[in-house]
Amino acid sequence: MHAEITIPELTEVVARVTAILGPREGSVVQLDGGITNRNFRVNFGGTDYVVRLPGKRTQILGIDRTAECIANKAAAGLGIAPGVAAMFEEPSCLVTMFVQGREMTADELREPETLAELARNLRRFHDSGTELPTEFDSFRLVEEYAESGREHGSEPPDGYDDALAAAGKIEKAVRDQPSHEPVPAHNDLLTANFLHDGERIQLIDWEYAGMGDRWFDLGNFAVNNELDDDQEAQLLEAYFGEPPDDRRRATLKLFRFMSDFREGMWGVVQAGVSELDFDFRDYAQKHFDRLEQARTDPRFEDWIEAARA
Repeated sequence: MHAEITIPELTEVVARVTAILGPREGSVVQLDGGITNRNFRVNFGGTDYVVRLPGKRTQILGIDRTAECIANKAAAGLGIAPGVAAMFEEPSCLVTMFVQGREMTADELREPETLAELARNLRRFHDSGTELPTEFDSFRLVEEYAESGREHGSEPPDGYDDALAAAGKIEKAVRDQPSHEPVPAHNDLLTANFLHDGERIQLIDWEYAGMGDRWFDLGNFAVNNELDDDQEAQLLEAYFGEPPDDRRRATLKLFRFMSDFREGMWGVVQAGVSELDFDFRDYAQKHFDRLEQARTDPRFEDWIEAARA
């Protein structure tokens, strides 16, 4: 037996969803994981769903709930995400189908067959033509996060200025290249956002979806799941359909850096605004430590030149 969860906005949401999907059956079960929102498993009309209540002031993080819903629906139509059952603005919530499956591990995601599948999935979504009503520009986000963090009493870690200068070099190198034109992107490819339903990979948590750079998704996945050089090459070959050249290899390295920079600055903002019991300062520092390793890598300037080619 689970203790009954009593949260006013959850009670209101459950009542509204009941009118759409059928009466609630059984207990509301809070799901583990997630450091932004609160997620609950609820059965309506004999079917399990996930009801998600956003964290406080998440709009400061650049989240667009309409874009999230559109992206999630589009991905579900491609068979790579759970379907959307309902969305409300007040109180804000998103209701999706519960995936009967298991969480994947980074080790699994690095396996060749899995890398190939998820690369194909990303390419299909990027090329789907889905139009999202918000932008996701990692180069601007790190600056906006710095400003928001300071407004809420949270300063960036040491190394922010050096990281910003490095990001400027990357932006200048790739600017105006066709492969960096905005496409619909997920932008939050953490290991925890991949589930396996027994037949295929399902990608969840689309709240950072926006029109962004496909290379951010690729770098974001590579760094969060700690791909080595060979695995990066496998990812790129599966995504582009041909062995990667030096430019693509270098670009992936640079967007691994941008992923850590954005994630670290996200932690800075959360340290100032989040009410969740989580050490966001430590989270931010871990990403800054990793991006500093990339920035001071002797090959960094070579990556810049190769990406510019």
